[in-house]
Amino acid sequence: MNKLLALLALPVLFFSCKSNTPLINNESGGKQLSALLAMYWEERQQLFPADATANGDNRYNDRLTITIAGSFRDSLGRFYKNYLEQVSKIDSASLDKNDQLSYRLFKFEMQMGMEGLKYPTHLMPMNQFWSFTLELPQLGSGTGNQPFKSVKDYDNWLKRLSVFPAWADTAIYNMRKGIATDWVLPKTLVIKILPQLKAVVVNDDTASIFYGPIKTMPDSFSAENKQRLTAAYKKAIESIVNPSYTKLHDFFEQEYLSKARATSGIKDIPNGGDYYKYCIRYWTTTSLSPDSIYNIGLSEVTRIEGEMNKIKDLSGFKGDLQAFFKYLSTDRKFFPFTADKQVTDSFWGIKKAEDPQLKKLFNNTPKTQFTIRQTEAFRAASASAEYNQGSEDGSRPGIFYVPILDPEKFNVTGMTTLFLHEAIPGHHYQISLQQENKGLPSFRRFLWYGAYGEGWAHYCETLGKELGVYNDPYQYFGHLSDGIHRAIRLVVDIGLHYKGMTREAAIKYMMAHELITEGDATSEIERYMAIPGQALSYKIGQMAISAERKHYEQQLGAKFNIASFHDEVLKDGCVPLNILHEKMNEWARTK
Repeated sequence: MNKLLALLALPVLFFSCKSNTPLINNESGGKQLSALLAMYWEERQQLFPADATANGDNRYNDRLTITIAGSFRDSLGRFYKNYLEQVSKIDSASLDKNDQLSYRLFKFEMQMGMEGLKYPTHLMPMNQFWSFTLELPQLGSGTGNQPFKSVKDYDNWLKRLSVFPAWADTAIYNMRKGIATDWVLPKTLVIKILPQLKAVVVNDDTASIFYGPIKTMPDSFSAENKQRLTAAYKKAIESIVNPSYTKLHDFFEQEYLSKARATSGIKDIPNGGDYYKYCIRYWTTTSLSPDSIYNIGLSEVTRIEGEMNKIKDLSGFKGDLQAFFKYLSTDRKFFPFTADKQVTDSFWGIKKAEDPQLKKLFNNTPKTQFTIRQTEAFRAASASAEYNQGSEDGSRPGIFYVPILDPEKFNVTGMTTLFLHEAIPGHHYQISLQQENKGLPSFRRFLWYGAYGEGWAHYCETLGKELGVYNDPYQYFGHLSDGIHRAIRLVVDIGLHYKGMTREAAIKYMMAHELITEGDATSEIERYMAIPGQALSYKIGQMAISAERKHYEQQLGAKFNIASFHDEVLKDGCVPLNILHEKMNEWARTK
């Protein structure tokens, strides 16, 4: 058995609800669980109204919870504890297979949620990669999750935005407490936050991203409402957005920057070592040790470098791998674009090329619509390409966002593998099919585990040949480049947060083993510094799914059907990797 599969087969992280007693048809147990999960979801939507909006539940679009407040975290702890106690009273042996899976996942969610609250992450409430200050402009732009179709929608946003000054004050209060307790960001990350905050503040209200909904106000609105809302949005920009972002910017520049830490890894803050081990379990859904992950990374870097050398030689290039990297990053034929639209059109071209082959690999495809958009200018400099989920009701499409700072510097070699990961069949298929599955309780339809979700998307990059889009050796080299990039993450994430690797050493290691500029390598390494452990999920998840496929291709032989395999991987939504392993075993037994 594959080494990673063997590790995943061990029930080391998740409790098991297996029983020697045969399952019985006890309807009351299933009804109890169903009622409990429905009640939990209703409460959770109110606790996290911005998440509800993202999920397509528009009942709370006028609300904003300050989730970084200490009082909220206390309430959240009681919330998790109460539901853990309630679900533990249900006899899991009486549940059918789907409910047993819901039971296991729910109990794990409550346990991990409670454990996570032991660490004062709210004392570092912002970073340059993930932060509510980056999400807010997306919500208020008129093109994000927040609806702007009715007068009520426009008023809802004003009410939600009115809470932001209190959020900003709470963030500053928390960060001052973080300074006092040494829970502070690295200085290099603070430097990146400053221009992000400054870019949101504009002198001309109509130039603000928050003025976007006014520019696209429906013609059906009355003249009175148009006038009222225009005045209200200008006032909100002047009295809420500009002062709050300015206050946060000045705090970071004048007070926090001098107190920020010079170290790179999370282990260098109090109890940071234990927190990082929690992050590993949270993001990989495994009990893999830091050292084992580090060694997997080193092994994968060596393996993929060998594959890259084969492609380099096949292309006819004379020179070593570093020279080939330089060639791919400087030769004009790899930079064919002169306009932003040419970049997005090229991504649409990839979709068109793969469309005829998708039906061979997937029986079930999403109903949710899909589109491609350029990342907004205010966040493009620090953003990666990303996928934003569509709404449950189908009113909002899944969106593939592409940051394009300068089309003439957009390298074509990595476009295909990027599209397979972020768009189709990667995140768009997995997330949309999960949300559309009415057979799952609501909490499972919107559940996310990095190792499964990012692992699936990274696995989809390996489907390029079957989809007919890796015919060009340079595009396949781009795929290998993404593969080694994810392997490098295992080395540098563990290196930064566990082994004492510096930011500079991590950047140097990344540049030595992949096609990447120093600027991009710096942004990547600083991303890992900001979100410990998240970068581990991609390669660990991909290796697990690929190992499952290889194992059953060999075991089932002619009985193996790739579309059936993909359907089984996706049908239950996000699950931890050991549960994925269990359910694929069950699937194979039916063949």
